[in-house]
Amino acid sequence: MQRLPLPEALVAQARSYAEGGGRPAEPRDAATVVLMRPGAAGPEVYLLRRQASMAFAGGMCVFPGGGVDPRDFDAELVDRNLWAGPSPAEWAARLGCEEPKARALVCAAVRETFEESGVLLAGAAAGEVVADTTGDDWEADRVALESRELSLTAFLERRSLVLRTDLLGAWSGWLTPVFEPRRYRTWFFVARLPEGQVTRDVSSESSSVTWAGAMEAVEQVEQQRLSMLPPTWLTCLELGQYADPDAVLEASRGRTVEMYMPEVVADGEEFVLSTPPAYAALAAAR
Repeated sequence: MQRLPLPEALVAQARSYAEGGGRPAEPRDAATVVLMRPGAAGPEVYLLRRQASMAFAGGMCVFPGGGVDPRDFDAELVDRNLWAGPSPAEWAARLGCEEPKARALVCAAVRETFEESGVLLAGAAAGEVVADTTGDDWEADRVALESRELSLTAFLERRSLVLRTDLLGAWSGWLTPVFEPRRYRTWFFVARLPEGQVTRDVSSESSSVTWAGAMEAVEQVEQQRLSMLPPTWLTCLELGQYADPDAVLEASRGRTVEMYMPEVVADGEEFVLSTPPAYAALAAAR
């Protein structure tokens, strides 16, 4: 990725680790959702700019998402018929992990998307989706989920809703490099903004939010008008090759996730993070 050279501080950190300057932190499992809507020149994506004071990716533009909560593993969600769409076993095959973790990742993806954008991938029954989540009662539930006063299972049961796992697509997996003090094993999902719902600037971790064309976001990063971690930039670059969100979701049905951990490599006189083979041609063309 010739256009995304690494900051000197990060290169120094990687060198220090390689020379025995630290132990790798244990990664935390996380899920992030690329929320899309149709645009004039392809898919548009929903981006949150993280507060500059955040310890991880401060000031960076990211997709909604976050760490898996222990209650995301609640098997009662499936046992109480609050789950619609591909089964946890099917998701385990797509995500490349065991079934309990796959179930938790899907729950985390839906929960975090609601917490950070106000968009809820759930409905009264399979084939239905909530049309409006802007009321004060919805906001109270969102805050309760965000503060962990309310579990996803209890929220769905109280609202008589089912989790629409069929509205999600599996896309990719990224593991934070070993030299970073905070590490995440993150599964990337894709989803289309449900009809009738609107995104809201509700996340306490973001300083601003925006919709942007996937390729527009790529260009803004290259022009240094936006800051992104390489996985976010590469995801925007790849999604920009599709005509619309439906084409992305169609492509996701044939994908399985293989976790990739970037490494710092030399590129002439600069240092960059290594790129997964699937992205190499796209990145090289920029």
